[in-house]
Amino acid sequence: APGYTPEALEILKSKKGGKFIVLEAKADFKPDSVEYREVYGMTFCQKRNDVVITKDHMTKNVVTKGGLSALSEDAIRDMIVASICVKYTQSNSVGFAKDGMMVGVGAGQQSRVDCVKLAGRKVTTWYLRQHPKVLGLQFKQGVKRQDRVNARVRYIEGDFTDEERTRWEAQFETVPEPLTTAEKDEFMKQATGVTISSDAFFPFRDSIDHASKVGVSYVAQPGGSVQDPQVTQCCDDYGMVMSFTSVRLFHH
Repeated sequence: APGYTPEALEILKSKKGGKFIVLEAKADFKPDSVEYREVYGMTFCQKRNDVVITKDHMTKNVVTKGGLSALSEDAIRDMIVASICVKYTQSNSVGFAKDGMMVGVGAGQQSRVDCVKLAGRKVTTWYLRQHPKVLGLQFKQGVKRQDRVNARVRYIEGDFTDEERTRWEAQFETVPEPLTTAEKDEFMKQATGVTISSDAFFPFRDSIDHASKVGVSYVAQPGGSVQDPQVTQCCDDYGMVMSFTSVRLFHH
């Protein structure tokens, strides 16, 4: 942040004994246009990724059925949010957004579909936190907020060790009934309106196939793969809207 208001500083001072290092950036600082990395005495350089992602990137080349008219303003916003996120995460990277916020990021994987699966698990967890059985968990008095968050996530995941289960159950007034796979699958059928953005093209349709399982309706990616027609057809098969931005966002 370029700075903090006096009110924000007072809040920071009150948390954890005020043990924060507060740094203030120069508002007029401009980084060099070229970035450098040194590896065993060899120096690599590249132009800094200074692209400003805008609405135009999302609307200039909508390649699926329905074209531009199939994109809502909310979808365009989420495409921009997700693309900004993957611009600053380690490649390979994909990000999922909904309602103007990120709900899953998968970064630093060697396979793009693995990025989608990693981030998709986070999207599933985010959705399932709204399941009635999760919202209805009855915690004992005194269980801290973060412990409640962790307990809800583990309830959704459900893969406890015996020791872990004993400690988890001790946080509740009444031990909750399991959230079954069938209940989770049924609830996830409601998922829709999610956007996925990728920092580089999808090389195969497998990423789109998996994204369909977590409610993806909109796709933003650079395009440029020999498999673009296959990926576009896959989006059409699922009723998704896809934009080619022509901007790669690799970050290494």
